[in-house]
Amino acid sequence: MSERPVNSPTRALVWLRRDLRWDDNAALFHALRRFDQVFCVFVFDTDILDALSNRYDRRVEFIHASVLQLHEELQALGDRSGVPGAGLIVRHGSAASSITELAQALGVQEVLVNRDYEPQAVARDKQVKALLHSAGIGFSDYKDQVLLDRSEVLTQQGHPYSVFTPYKRAWLQKLDDFQRKSYPVARYAHHLAALPIPTDIPTLKQLGFIATNLQSLPLPIGLRGAQQLLANFLPLMTAYKEARDFPGRKGVSYLSVHLRFGTISIRQLAQLAHKQAVLGDEGAQTWLSELAWRDFYFMILCHHPHVVSQSFRPEYDRVQWDEAPELWQAWCEGRTGYPLVDAAMRQLLQTGYMHNRLRMVVASFLTKDLGIDWRRGERFFAEHLNDYDLAANNGGWQWAASTGCDAQPWFRIFNPVTQSERFDPEGHFIRRYVPELAELPTKYIHFPAAMPPLQLQGFGVRLGQDYPRPVVNHTAARERTLMRFHFLSAKEA
Repeated sequence: MSERPVNSPTRALVWLRRDLRWDDNAALFHALRRFDQVFCVFVFDTDILDALSNRYDRRVEFIHASVLQLHEELQALGDRSGVPGAGLIVRHGSAASSITELAQALGVQEVLVNRDYEPQAVARDKQVKALLHSAGIGFSDYKDQVLLDRSEVLTQQGHPYSVFTPYKRAWLQKLDDFQRKSYPVARYAHHLAALPIPTDIPTLKQLGFIATNLQSLPLPIGLRGAQQLLANFLPLMTAYKEARDFPGRKGVSYLSVHLRFGTISIRQLAQLAHKQAVLGDEGAQTWLSELAWRDFYFMILCHHPHVVSQSFRPEYDRVQWDEAPELWQAWCEGRTGYPLVDAAMRQLLQTGYMHNRLRMVVASFLTKDLGIDWRRGERFFAEHLNDYDLAANNGGWQWAASTGCDAQPWFRIFNPVTQSERFDPEGHFIRRYVPELAELPTKYIHFPAAMPPLQLQGFGVRLGQDYPRPVVNHTAARERTLMRFHFLSAKEA
């Protein structure tokens, strides 16, 4: 470490990434408690942004708007704490060089971050740590985006779990009051530092992106937006166990994008869920289980980074997937002839959101009905989902494809018609996103191909013209998938 003048204030830099909030922020809390002056920075990382193929990206706009809000909130927090001129430093460039240069310019002794578990982020942080070390500056990281991370939940033999149910039991036993406790950032906010120069936050256009339809979506931004959504959901939590599976109902929290970018604390959510779960509230217990699933997939990614491009179970990398370019295009564009699948895909394209039940349905349809590699679907989600998170989405796709962590065998195949009849019984969701079918009777809304052609034409629908014919026969496709996996299992035997 470089020498510091006697009695000079200690300084730290908090590098915010997937934690765009000041409240209950682990790295910010530790910095404020340990150092006299604390700066905060966010970097619009060109190594990430330049790799995005589409300049129309709702996620970039969401991040940009949340960064603007966070700057205002840090200013207000500083004013309340007697530190006028506080705020968020914003940079646009390569994160590694930007952080190193800024840390040196500010004369800080340490850079503090909240942990990121994705392989590319781990490699980036390793590089930054080495650069800082060579400049005599420390680097420390903290657990913040999960409740229990890395090796905090292991089997009795000291190994990572590979099946969710036993993991959840151990996770619930480990998740005590301490793990759910929030960090009292405001108590130490007087250690925020005034910005050395007024911050200059680049516009969306200056970042090289264009405005999307984000402002017209029911997606409030930043910490304030996350708290608004949470307040809306809390009265609905008790019904969550049953309501969460129906895309046409308001039964979920819609907080996934806020968890993805850290505009809400996972500890706050766990504490609220636990408070009701211990009273026997099944909705709260189910919601808490969803938080456990999230931690589970982060743990899998941490211990098994090969899942990014390979099957969790290596033997399933030998599955012979089909190319099927026309079927792939039909799936991508919501033209499969199966209304629930098409409605889900169109919702994704129009809004950047897809209901969790529908993510399972469309993933099963792509892999089990169309026979297309799960990796292609996972990449498509990576391009279009507002809340795309490598760990959770990789885990979900491998679950659907039967190549991942799952106690269920490969012959679990969702029927897109019965799923539709069960979870969108009146067809409300389908009618919203597949408007050409809006006038069909409920009896046929789930599978128009079953309706007599003349009767169908009476409602203004001609298969192959107004709405696609089914691209595959589900029963035949199911048999083909069973043979595909059975052949592989037979070779293993």
